[in-house]
Amino acid sequence: MGSYTRLTIDDIARLAGVSRTTASMVLNGRAEQYRISAATQERVLATARENSFQPSHSARSLRIGSSNTLGLVIPELTNFAHASLAQAMEPICHQAGYQLLVVSSNDDPAQEIAGIEHLIARQVDGLLIVPCATDPEIYLKWARRLPLFLVDRRVGCPELPYVVTDAEAAVTALVSDALKTFGGEIFYFGGQPDFSPSIDRLRGFQAALAQCGMVDAPDRIRARDYRRSSGYQLMQACYRELGRYPKLLFTGAITLLEGALAFISENRHFDIAPQRIITFDDHNLLDCLPLRIDSIEQDSEALAVASLEKLLGLIGEKKQPLSQTIPARLHWRSRRP
Repeated sequence: MGSYTRLTIDDIARLAGVSRTTASMVLNGRAEQYRISAATQERVLATARENSFQPSHSARSLRIGSSNTLGLVIPELTNFAHASLAQAMEPICHQAGYQLLVVSSNDDPAQEIAGIEHLIARQVDGLLIVPCATDPEIYLKWARRLPLFLVDRRVGCPELPYVVTDAEAAVTALVSDALKTFGGEIFYFGGQPDFSPSIDRLRGFQAALAQCGMVDAPDRIRARDYRRSSGYQLMQACYRELGRYPKLLFTGAITLLEGALAFISENRHFDIAPQRIITFDDHNLLDCLPLRIDSIEQDSEALAVASLEKLLGLIGEKKQPLSQTIPARLHWRSRRP
């Protein structure tokens, strides 16, 4: 383990000149209950401060039945939407008296399982999960062990409530506006088709086509995963097949947009890029691009507040919370003068 010295409560007791039991009572806030003198308390606490000692959190959790920690499992730390969710979640957990532990699944079910098991081993009081699998049974077994709530994605099981963004309505609004303004062809670049966000975004896209009296063209709906490299490859393949860029383009995530723009930029094609691009997710950098890209912003703070409130309700053994849909925010950059 190297040359580091890990202090124990026995060491603090020895340095303070008290018994282990006395040191434990003082450091765990039970000195008054056992009538330990103020002088002894101060000696123990001063020794702990001088040696930067903290009592074992795991031992305390086992003793009182609560760790005051929550676990958050997200698919990717580099995904702006997931990072924004974690950023919004941390301060409100702190305000509620909980420390938030975050792990990434990398959209890999095996890695997700390992991360969840690690959090459970650390005695978290509850789990917030952005699931990367679609089988409800994977999450139901954990939901029977501790409070668990899904965020951003659902798995189609009434026993696993969730909070998600109303992606369908937002996509329909932006895509239908683009079709009414420009008409013509529109391509869809999406992620894993079985994920609930993919299902909702595609439904919104197809609803916009129906509103505008257009026939759904399967060859214009293309999906891989939500990685930046997939956006690049989808744009590259589309350009090579058509010999040009599509008139209109919808990307199902900002990571896909990044990849598509990387291909356009690499080839210096901004002057012949799609006339209008719409993306799910938003970033301030979109305001700085030569293309006016309309976007759909998830309300990360509202997602965090709603999901934490429902998880705390489960921890408090209240009734099973209802699922909730959060409205998205639309950014109409194409309408700016």
